[in-house]
Amino acid sequence: MSERVLLGPVSTWFPDSTVAVATLDELDYLPANRREHALALGIDTVCAADDLTEVDLAAEAARLALDEAGLAAADLDALILVTGRAPQYLLASEATRLQHRLGAARAFTAAAGDLGCVSVSAALTLAVGLVRADPHCRHALVVTAAKTPTRNRYRAPMTVLGDGAAAVLVSTSGPGRWEFVDQIVRSEGRYADLFHIDYRDIDAEEWVEECADESTYSFRLAVESKKRFDAIIPELLRRNDIAEDAVGPVLMQNLSVGAFAFWVEALGRPVDKVCQANLAAYGHLGSMDVLLNLEAAAPAHAPGSYALVLNSSPVAAWSAALLRRV
Repeated sequence: MSERVLLGPVSTWFPDSTVAVATLDELDYLPANRREHALALGIDTVCAADDLTEVDLAAEAARLALDEAGLAAADLDALILVTGRAPQYLLASEATRLQHRLGAARAFTAAAGDLGCVSVSAALTLAVGLVRADPHCRHALVVTAAKTPTRNRYRAPMTVLGDGAAAVLVSTSGPGRWEFVDQIVRSEGRYADLFHIDYRDIDAEEWVEECADESTYSFRLAVESKKRFDAIIPELLRRNDIAEDAVGPVLMQNLSVGAFAFWVEALGRPVDKVCQANLAAYGHLGSMDVLLNLEAAAPAHAPGSYALVLNSSPVAAWSAALLRRV
């Protein structure tokens, strides 16, 4: 039997600067239908990191997680950074920059990325594998930060981006809120560059997030995502001998109220109300969304109850994780 692995608690950190979505300057330059869409996403405010880098954000969340766990950075056996979509430098290492900033000198350090929002799911798979397989790896810290990579926060036709960071301890000896039971991660390279930023020979001030084909995102990928979850959710529950009705409302990423409505109908399952509350307050935070929602949902879950956490990315990738409240 695999050793029990605990997650959490999740520590989150947000910049002090908060911006009302309705006051974003970029909305004034959008066509009327785009502006109306941006204001109807269900996002009231986002946090703005301004001059802070993603590593700056990640370091703040990591320190909070270590303090809450009663650990020093030197106690970490592994440090996994979920890298952002636009690193501060090419060739340089964001992961070891964070390692040095924290003082986690002896930690095995690595980065997980390239799967968009699902990168955090890949990072958790790596961290859980390390603490289960290596008797010398007792404490792994997964850290993720979100900072919008361009001047514009509205990502058409999807969401509005906010800034922040989260960190979660992965350990066999606590102090976790959740037991990691199992996870399935799948990906599909046909959509690898559906969303992209052309950055070569272009000044950073001119970077633009582009969707290569909005109809592909809105329809073809939506249908494929439903098919993927229709396959991996039953597989996840079946191989862990968990009944379909043993998990309550799903936790997932925060894109828009429209996306929540789509998934409620597509999956035949309710979405936990904490997701919509965090969407309104913070917008879309990339890989951080599911961690933020998991922590917010924890107080309402009785010990022994299960949580089903779904994550997806337009690159495209999908994950379903099964967790048990401790």
